[in-house]
Amino acid sequence: MKSLDKGRRAAGLGLVVLAVAGGLTACSGSSGSDAGAVASAGTDQAAGGGTYTIWDPYPQFDDSSDWVKLLTQCGTQAGVTVKRTGYDTTDLTNKALLAAQQGNSPDVLIVDNPVVSTLAEGGVLTTTDETKIDTSAVSPNLLAAGQLGGKTYGIPIGANTLALYYNKEV
Repeated sequence: MKSLDKGRRAAGLGLVVLAVAGGLTACSGSSGSDAGAVASAGTDQAAGGGTYTIWDPYPQFDDSSDWVKLLTQCGTQAGVTVKRTGYDTTDLTNKALLAAQQGNSPDVLIVDNPVVSTLAEGGVLTTTDETKIDTSAVSPNLLAAGQLGGKTYGIPIGANTLALYYNKEV
């Protein structure tokens, strides 16, 4: 998404993509939700100050929830105000694609891993290389959920850990 105008820019998850995205990742302990990805997009706002819009797939959480309190706290720590809106996953994806076309995208999107490819292919997301987000501390297997075509579009904010137990005798 090289030098796209604001009309085609959208977001992912992170906040001020340059400063806050890293801050939210560091600030994001366990939210108790399924794995998600911080997908980033360009923004005209500079780090430090301002209001940043975040759209996430958690409409069940209101302002009194731990999730919204975490986002607010991370924004405060980063020196910005967070304006958060929750949508169900399908609605979020559709609204993000439409918002990118109309030029009124949020600054940050929090999406489920499978949605990253849809939004990246739709030209909604920018890469972490473009936003200068350091992903070197993220395990490659976790980072892969936010990658498409050799480019990284998202940073995981959680992971579902699965284990298989079996009885060798059976």
